[in-house]
Amino acid sequence: MSSKPSVLFVCVHNAGRSQMAAGWLRHLAGDRVEVRSAGSAPGDHVNPAAVAAMAEVGIDIAGQTPTKLAYETAETSDVIVTMGCGDACPVFPGKRYEDWKLEDPAGKGVEAVRPIRDEIRARVEKLLTELLDR
Repeated sequence: MSSKPSVLFVCVHNAGRSQMAAGWLRHLAGDRVEVRSAGSAPGDHVNPAAVAAMAEVGIDIAGQTPTKLAYETAETSDVIVTMGCGDACPVFPGKRYEDWKLEDPAGKGVEAVRPIRDEIRARVEKLLTELLDR
């Protein structure tokens, strides 16, 4: 890992879980970690309920755009966190992988997304501690 680790969050649509995770890591890590997110089949926009849930805690992800997972992005990331992207996620020897089993916020209202948001925060905090205490 370089002096500044890079973390890639990947889910199918890059519209909910991975965007919330990236938002949390950017918020909590500042410039200490390079944050990336992508999807195996990106949606047209970030999930409005995810945007609203993150706004409730002072994190703005409204300006983010779902991005297609690129081989190069995964190859140059130190940690790859998958959240249900299935076989579309490339595997590279020597990379640190985590597969976070999280409920998909697609089609849910903000009340249902809040617990997902909070679980993502707890996992991001743990990951950040591990990355910075290495």
